Amino acid sequence: MREFKKSEWRNRQTRTVQSRVGKPIGVQVSSPTHMKYMQKITHSTDGKRVRIIPLGGVEEIGRNMTIVEYGNDIVIIDAGLQFPEEVTPGIDYIIPNTKYLESKKNKIRGLVISHGHLDHVGAIPYLMDKLGNPIIYTTQLTKAMIMKRQEEFSHVPKLHIEEVKPNQKIKLSSDLKLNFFEITHTIPDAIGTIIETPLGNIIYPGDFKIERDSKGNPLHVKQFIELGKQKNLLLLMESTNAEQPGFSISEKTVQENLEKIFKEAKGRIIIGTFASLIERIIEIARIAEKLGRKVIIDGYSIKTNIEIAGQLKIFNPKKQLFVPVENIDDYPSEKIIAICTGAQGEERAAMMRIANRKHKHIKIRNGDTIVLSSSVIPGNERSIQTLKDNLARQGAKIIHYKVADVHASGHAYQEELKMMIKMIRPKFFIPVHGYYFMLKTNSDLAQSVGMPAENIVVPMNNGVIIETDARKIFTLKETAPANYVMVDGLGVGDVKEIVLRDRQMLAQDGIFVVITVIDSQTGKVRNSPDIISRGFIYLRESQELLHQTRHLIRKTVEEATGKMHPINMSYVKELLVEKIGKFLFQKTKRRPMVLTVLIEV
Repeated sequence: MREFKKSEWRNRQTRTVQSRVGKPIGVQVSSPTHMKYMQKITHSTDGKRVRIIPLGGVEEIGRNMTIVEYGNDIVIIDAGLQFPEEVTPGIDYIIPNTKYLESKKNKIRGLVISHGHLDHVGAIPYLMDKLGNPIIYTTQLTKAMIMKRQEEFSHVPKLHIEEVKPNQKIKLSSDLKLNFFEITHTIPDAIGTIIETPLGNIIYPGDFKIERDSKGNPLHVKQFIELGKQKNLLLLMESTNAEQPGFSISEKTVQENLEKIFKEAKGRIIIGTFASLIERIIEIARIAEKLGRKVIIDGYSIKTNIEIAGQLKIFNPKKQLFVPVENIDDYPSEKIIAICTGAQGEERAAMMRIANRKHKHIKIRNGDTIVLSSSVIPGNERSIQTLKDNLARQGAKIIHYKVADVHASGHAYQEELKMMIKMIRPKFFIPVHGYYFMLKTNSDLAQSVGMPAENIVVPMNNGVIIETDARKIFTLKETAPANYVMVDGLGVGDVKEIVLRDRQMLAQDGIFVVITVIDSQTGKVRNSPDIISRGFIYLRESQELLHQTRHLIRKTVEEATGKMHPINMSYVKELLVEKIGKFLFQKTKRRPMVLTVLIEV
């Protein structure tokens, strides 16, 4: 698609969306009457402004949550979690900080959930009570997935969920209405959201891609073009694949390639994929049924999603299609397809257990074909490489997305993002969902199709508050609380930054514990101090260092307590930590966490 100048963005009467090869596909982006839409966006007579506050999903992947606030009304979009990274050792999940909302519970008119992936729904059990348990608006499948996960949280209040469908309008207040539109993602029943305000529409497509039919024509574009004729104030658009040029691979292409691979495979087929790719899992099962193969599902999350899809009649296979994993050896190799979790090399998932020869029922044989139908999530490169190495050592043939089109992203590439901007035609633009460079790249894409730079705000992960009054868009000096809230076991928010720093220190240089018994009358050290080292040195091979450390402990304690009556144990502890820490660094150039235990007798 060629780029449009700012003048064309404002004044051109009609435009035609271009196909992948640059040929018109016969749909207009605008009508002559629509070209006055910018003049139609008038200023609010009561002086109210729309306030946008990303509580997650910017400068990061996951933890998606955005506030839209107008006057006395608040709508929340999504409530996702983020999985832990290297800087958050031992943490289960990271969720948004909702302090800003907790004092405004009475203004919250609803929580809209765009689709059922955990980076959009995962924080619901932890946050709803804090938010006053507002109504959740979402589609049938997403509701079912939320309710299934909620079974693990029996102690939380019962959720109030209202099912919605595309083109359904809901009045939230005298000022705000909700409307919805169909989008394509890697999970069925995903929706885009329109929040209608007196200043214009706030458009949030959520995670999306523009799927193409067998002739290369984009699907669902007519609804976007019609939407573009409305008074659209602001577009909040994802940036996950903003760095990827061109168009994303069609899911239909992936399905065709998988069927070809399945037909050619002589032995068993073992597929590793995301449990959230429900449509692909369903299609794999359909291909298996077509080719006369039995399907084995191994992985709790995949089993759960298939069960939900069956209950909602999204998938209705013959009962005999699926067989238990423990019966895998009852069928010839050429009659088996196994769909497993763990394509990212997760330690306890099915694929890694197979690779490590620890799976109870699935053992790799020569002739087995492994298909990793997923992309590599940043940070998982090493674990995935280990997974592939261990599978290859056992004689498996491995097919992954870099050698064949066996995975299609559910996130729009550059040309799709530009198409969406040109069809929706918002006055203002905020890129969301991605690291800062992705957001900035998405901003550049918007400018390349004529969006003025002054009409774009690239948010940062600091609780930025963005406001617009329909004339301009700007950020405030005021910010909302935005620090990480960490879920660790049963604790929510009780793991603070200082705890993480301690964990990082322990991971880097280990811990060195000194246990010393002190005579309360003389201040002398009784017996030889006990020393425990974990992750620092191997005690059996460091006897000289231990001998010197014990000598230092005795000298430090006795010099400090010689004229001290009564003994100030806190002072002695601090002095020991300082002296031992300096000594160990001089000898090893490492800085373990030093803990001292003093016992007074």
